[in-house]
Amino acid sequence: MNLKSYLNFYALLQVDKSRQEDNRAFGLEYSKLKHAPTKQLVVWTKRQTPSLKKPLLSEMFLSHLYNITLLLATVALLLGFFSGVGLLSYSGHEPVNVIYFIAMVVLFPLATMGLSLFSMFRANNSQSLLVHISPAFWMEKIVNFLPYKIQSSLQEVKINPLLANWLIIKRSQLLALMFSLGLLMALLGMVVTKDIAFAWSTTLQVSPKEFHTMLHTLAFAWRDLFPWAVPSIELIEQSQYFRLGEKLDREMIYNASKLGEWWKFLAFATIFYAIILRFVVYLLSKFGLRRAVKKSFLTLSGAKSLLMEMNEPIISTHAHQSEVEFMQKDMNYEQVLNSLDSSYDMIQGWAISKDKLVVISDSLQIISPKLFEVGGGNSLEEDNEIVTMSHGEVLLFTKGWEPPTMDFIDFLETLVRYADKVIICPIGTVENSYTLEAKQVTVWARKLFTFNSEKVWLKISKAKALSREAPNAES
Repeated sequence: MNLKSYLNFYALLQVDKSRQEDNRAFGLEYSKLKHAPTKQLVVWTKRQTPSLKKPLLSEMFLSHLYNITLLLATVALLLGFFSGVGLLSYSGHEPVNVIYFIAMVVLFPLATMGLSLFSMFRANNSQSLLVHISPAFWMEKIVNFLPYKIQSSLQEVKINPLLANWLIIKRSQLLALMFSLGLLMALLGMVVTKDIAFAWSTTLQVSPKEFHTMLHTLAFAWRDLFPWAVPSIELIEQSQYFRLGEKLDREMIYNASKLGEWWKFLAFATIFYAIILRFVVYLLSKFGLRRAVKKSFLTLSGAKSLLMEMNEPIISTHAHQSEVEFMQKDMNYEQVLNSLDSSYDMIQGWAISKDKLVVISDSLQIISPKLFEVGGGNSLEEDNEIVTMSHGEVLLFTKGWEPPTMDFIDFLETLVRYADKVIICPIGTVENSYTLEAKQVTVWARKLFTFNSEKVWLKISKAKALSREAPNAES
């Protein structure tokens, strides 16, 4: 479940022409997902996606989003690198103040990560200031510089505000992570290519001991494993820098070879605070985006009605009044049934696909271990194979609005040789809740009267009584 699935589902809902009967067949096929509606919609989306026109909206959207993100990530990396070079710039006249770099790789990441975590709790609010001041928010503005056709297709996409906010939050963490990687690259590059003298200096009244305590606390994550990456009290005392005139303190010059040891602490501080912790927040943002996609699936227009078509029977066969046969009085065909049993040894459908048989059986609350399509596109060999497997009571659905053909009668003659009982059940269209008019059933009754087989029965019922409880037939 990802943004691509969401966009494909969005596109499908805009052009969805699937029938209620097909959706119900899908719901029955994946009935185990009934209580996981989002997963059910994702599976439906994967099945229907090939019907969408190419290029897919999701491919266009994600491609341009990737290109924009890649561009901004590159800019962030370069910005971090040159910021690090600027902070570590050393001319040889005065040492590099480590406090500036510590502030950039410790204090700044902690502050921005705190704001990011707070913005995650405020992501449901479409007017969240913390989200909209993020550099990633301005990615959408770049869409205005894309070609007109791409602009129009992307601007038509109405993304849930919750999902849009999480997209911004996630990309903000990615940009911040790239900026931090740039800082680390600058630090390592400057240390390798230059002999930098580090020192610390502040106007505040901070003693070397207090400064050592603070650094020891900041190094809690690695001080036990890598104690050499924590400045000692001696190094801190030797590297304290006081700006008095234009000359360095002689003690500092005497210990110049030791001043470069600061880079170890700065590197570990960058790795832990600016990269590792930021990566953890990035993972949280990915998890939040995933949950936002899941919630957004159900908020799209048409999603709830689609789920209803999948998970609710098309009609209910439980009538408030007794069913009444409606055959014409001059017909003497007496082998009729007013109701169906709850199960049969086999269910067949004349020119009716298996998926539709599943839906029809579900709507009539009938079960059977075997369902087969006969007639229609089947070959004679396929029909004969199904007939030879027939036994016991066979329920045979037919399209009631079509009169019986000679092919059907030939098939029925063969079927009654193997089955003990055949119930012919003419049905109407799904739009009419599978019910028929009296004259349509009469046509079938006449034909079966001439067929004259004691094994063949005709299912009849009063249409009004059958469809009285069909509130979902038109949904």
